[in-house]
Amino acid sequence: MTTRKSKSPSHHDPASEDFRKEDFPFYWLARAHGRYTQNMERLLKKVDLDVPRWRVLWILNENGESSISEISTHAIAKLSTITKIVYRMKDDGLVDTAQSAEDGRVTQVRITDTGLQAIARMQEVTHELFQRSFKGLTEAQVQRLNRMLETVFHNLETL
Repeated sequence: MTTRKSKSPSHHDPASEDFRKEDFPFYWLARAHGRYTQNMERLLKKVDLDVPRWRVLWILNENGESSISEISTHAIAKLSTITKIVYRMKDDGLVDTAQSAEDGRVTQVRITDTGLQAIARMQEVTHELFQRSFKGLTEAQVQRLNRMLETVFHNLETL
């Protein structure tokens, strides 16, 4: 089977004859995310946490009480995965759960004092990584990067 390549001069388009992986934005996004995740896992292990718990705690810290479904949406993870994580976190005393007053099928999650203490510990061990990640970029450049990534994210909405 022969793969037909576009004659587009765009080096960042995998369908182009001139494609180079180093010009493909997703190549760098995947590499940056992979390196970030490796560093985060190593740092969070020092405080007996991991990246999934970090995500859930930060979502709750910012949003207050959230449903498991809302957490799943913001964490971009399967509902079943987030459900398992939340109940492990509940067993660890990091979060509490309760049935929603509006809809008994919905489980609401809120951060506990222990969870807030975990956030403080996480901040201590990850602060330098975040500072180093954006070294050499101005605040305006970081904001622009966020806007561009948000646009790509919305462009990739499920059909």
